[in-house]
Amino acid sequence: MGGAFRLWLLVLAVLVGAARADAACTAETYEGNDYTVCRFDLRQDHLQLFSLDDRGEPFGSFNSLELALEPKGQTLAFAMNAGMYGENLKPIGLYIENGRTLRKLNRRDGPGNFHMKPNGVFYIDGAKSGVIETEAFAAAGLHPQFASQSGPMLVVDGEIHPRFSPDGTSLQRRNGVGAPDGHTLVFVISEDWVNFHSFARLFKDRLNCPNALFLDGSISSLHAPDMGRSDGFAPLGPIVALVKGP
Repeated sequence: MGGAFRLWLLVLAVLVGAARADAACTAETYEGNDYTVCRFDLRQDHLQLFSLDDRGEPFGSFNSLELALEPKGQTLAFAMNAGMYGENLKPIGLYIENGRTLRKLNRRDGPGNFHMKPNGVFYIDGAKSGVIETEAFAAAGLHPQFASQSGPMLVVDGEIHPRFSPDGTSLQRRNGVGAPDGHTLVFVISEDWVNFHSFARLFKDRLNCPNALFLDGSISSLHAPDMGRSDGFAPLGPIVALVKGP
């Protein structure tokens, strides 16, 4: 009996370990602040962007997107808000979904975080992905399958955004995306209130992302079923998601 029980415990530990290894999102602490970090290899994980439903209306929430996927036999394995949007919940910058450009690249000056240049774009094109500064994206002539523009950039070519101060007093719950290489995207949401410089240091020094992009603050939301979590406290614009099923 004792031997059988020990064998059962060993099997359980292996199964739990495998589940944790397969989980996209993990809890991490850096410089005293808590974060949830979600890593995806685009050679294996087929991320997509979602904005409007079949009626042309914004999904607005993870729950609405889940309900739209159910009739197709699909489930939402991961989701996060994916870029700045206006009062109508539609993107204010470049937005490409399934190869269709629904909103052109926004290179204008203006107020707010989006216009704290350099801002940038994160994109997904099959097994390739990246985070790139807006003007560099315009010059590169890229035509990815999915893309979303936001701002400001957190890290540009290995350097923290020049307007960020280590002593910045604007503290928010923030989320962003970084690209450690040409086929991996790392999405992060802070569980503590942090300033831009702290958030950028995480991507640069801990996650080894030479380029990273701020997605939003205060409304930052995560859907991570493996963690028993699905935030629903604020209306959302574009959503990046990992969908499972046919």
